[in-house]
Amino acid sequence: MTNCIMVQGTSSNAGKSMLVAALCRIYKNRGYKVAPFKSQNMSLNSYTTKENGEIGIAQMLQAEAAMVEPSIHMNPVLLKPKGDFTSNVIIQGKSIGNMNFYDYQHKYHDTAFNAIKESFKILSDEYDVIIIEGAGSPAEINMRDQDIANMEIAHLADANVILIADIEMGGVFAAIAGTYVLLDDYDRSRLKATVINKFRGNLDILKPGLDRIEEITGEPVLGVLPYDETLKLPEEDSASLTTHVFAEDKDITIGVIRLPKIANFTDIDPFEYEEDVALKMIRVNDEIGDVDALIIPGTRNSTEDMYALRESGLADKIVEKSQEIPVVGICGGLQILGNVIHDDEKRESKHGTLDGLGLLDIESNFSRAEKIVTQSEATIPEEIEGLAGEIFKDIAGEKVTGYEIHEGTTELKSASALLDIQKGQGNNDDGVIDGASNGNAFATYFHGIFHNYNFRREFLNYIRVKKGLEAKYGDDPYETQKDYSLNRLAEIVEEHLDMDIIDKLLFDE
Repeated sequence: MTNCIMVQGTSSNAGKSMLVAALCRIYKNRGYKVAPFKSQNMSLNSYTTKENGEIGIAQMLQAEAAMVEPSIHMNPVLLKPKGDFTSNVIIQGKSIGNMNFYDYQHKYHDTAFNAIKESFKILSDEYDVIIIEGAGSPAEINMRDQDIANMEIAHLADANVILIADIEMGGVFAAIAGTYVLLDDYDRSRLKATVINKFRGNLDILKPGLDRIEEITGEPVLGVLPYDETLKLPEEDSASLTTHVFAEDKDITIGVIRLPKIANFTDIDPFEYEEDVALKMIRVNDEIGDVDALIIPGTRNSTEDMYALRESGLADKIVEKSQEIPVVGICGGLQILGNVIHDDEKRESKHGTLDGLGLLDIESNFSRAEKIVTQSEATIPEEIEGLAGEIFKDIAGEKVTGYEIHEGTTELKSASALLDIQKGQGNNDDGVIDGASNGNAFATYFHGIFHNYNFRREFLNYIRVKKGLEAKYGDDPYETQKDYSLNRLAEIVEEHLDMDIIDKLLFDE
């Protein structure tokens, strides 16, 4: 029989995803076959699995912590916000269309829950241990009868629940006590322990509060997790970009356009692991400033973001800056860099067809309704037009991997392809080429392109040498640091939480 335990939070961003990842690594290290599971996730950052389906990026990281292949069944329901209380609804990896919140909650509830039950059964048949993550707070009492993310899943899985609360948000004891009080007896019976997260300071000062919260809840506090600034792991939510502190005053600064509809911004994560690279997030009303390259990332709506760039005046500033530095587009950023985004049927937005930035001689079109979701592989051509040809000449013929999640197709005019496709979709239905390059601009539909170390290294070394700095080689700092972070996260949890109690909650009760 599969053993399950669930982590719920007093709020979003309380630390559920990280605690689940830590427990996945801990029990994997103990010899169990472990899977993460999040029944319903709302995220702008998604990953393409081996089944060519979408799941939340957090479940990909948790699967990596468990050292297993990510699967659509680890996140059977994914909601990707589109704005105006509407989300793209993805069931077991496949988009079934856009729905407003009310219709999803009231008309699609049973269909989504049936998919959740099916996916959970599939995982239960394959794994020894399942570490389940909740969503938001279990105390959303106004929506309890529609719940398919928290207590309903705990009952389905017959799982004991650990409640985690973020002390940095303030009111941590009220949040814990309030959660217990608001749940009815049936749901409260699942809550077996509490964890406090992101603590800085003297634990002795916190001790009276811990004792009192145990009296109020009647359940143990497993421990207090310290805030560890050395940990670097992917963020799931665009809200995290507001609170995330990016390094400054480095030898190299990469500007990232923070599009209003930004998505899959984990594409830029590897740059944070480079010790000489700073990232500068640039909003549409900001000045670009002194940067060594610009990245236009993915977006959940290319035409709306192109419109915002034009209206704010940032479009003209990007074009001007492109005369001096490389400008890189990823997915929606590829479409934005082109001459035109054709959307005569207004599939993307009310703006319809729009001129792009005109930095790549390409045209993109949204006449096709099908969404492309695939894992992808390609090689770097021997000849590429523009600056990209110079940057990547020493790794021509090498393989790069990534994943695609996009709508629309792209036609090259005078621009050359950036990649030759071996697996995946690329620019169009031919599945032969991907991306585009001319002048100082290049772009790709491949999410995760900079996760390929040699590709990222050559890009950064071009900038380093141009600035009179020394080129860098050696091991990939991203993969090295990420694995360190997962192991360190597991160590922190084992050191600061009562694992004997967690073992009993998982295996004995």
